[in-house]
Amino acid sequence: MTSIGYDKPLYILPFDHRSSFQNKMFGWRGALSPAQTAEIAAAKQVIYDGFKAAVHDGASKAKAGILVDEQFGCAILHDATANGYITACCVEKSGQEEFDFEYGEDFAAHIEAIRPTFSKVLVRYNPQDDQAFNSRQAGRLKRLSDYLHDASRSLFMFELLVPPTQTQLDRLSGDKKAYDLQIRPALMVQAIQDLQDAGVEPDVWKVEGLDRREDCEKIVATAREGGRHQVGIIVLGRGEDDAKVHEWLATAAAVPGFIGFAVGRTSFWDALVDWRAKKITREQAAAQIENRYREFWDTFEGRA
Repeated sequence: MTSIGYDKPLYILPFDHRSSFQNKMFGWRGALSPAQTAEIAAAKQVIYDGFKAAVHDGASKAKAGILVDEQFGCAILHDATANGYITACCVEKSGQEEFDFEYGEDFAAHIEAIRPTFSKVLVRYNPQDDQAFNSRQAGRLKRLSDYLHDASRSLFMFELLVPPTQTQLDRLSGDKKAYDLQIRPALMVQAIQDLQDAGVEPDVWKVEGLDRREDCEKIVATAREGGRHQVGIIVLGRGEDDAKVHEWLATAAAVPGFIGFAVGRTSFWDALVDWRAKKITREQAAAQIENRYREFWDTFEGRA
């Protein structure tokens, strides 16, 4: 396991969202025209402007990275690679519950055309949910894991979401906050163990925030057990409000093994909505995104 892992600081600005951009921000359904695709790509360029401004204004290039999709961010990924930025590109289909490859059997060719620092998957995996569903996902994920470790220079980033089953929610009278605090942490540990047992070996786990330090410590211990000493963990924002994201980041930052964060919608959504409504200029939107990204950076590094 000594060759698996990434344990350097990693502060990601993610904007790989596809269905939420298309359906929620732009209100478009079905297949997009080239003009519509270009319009979404242009919106993502504003986020990238904010990221580049952050690095220009002093954010460490060695720690900073972007996560974007090939569909709307191909030009961004190529530019970021040319400029020596850390890049991550998503491999999964967007907007569906079960993990599958965005480009089917051509997934490897797309990874090698982009050559991101990280190939990232988003996976919904509750170990107490449908076992056939979990098994199908694990089989595809092992295939990707084996490919990345055996045949690619791209590292493996795994975004793990553990959504509640209806039975789990019913036990808590539908209280999702109680689920996050009381049930989800142990399920996250079990999910990581299940996936490891299935031969899925991420270099970095991207996980939902945790409220208690001891739960963060259990995640690190599980992710690094069995000789996986260099595996890193980063915290995602999950579209939560500012206060919750800062709380999650501060809790995780105190635990060795948590190496950073990936906070997307909380960083850019409002700025883009205002820009598209012509309430602010493109430059103002990029500046707001830069500031938000830097705020989360400062919280993780204890400077907030």
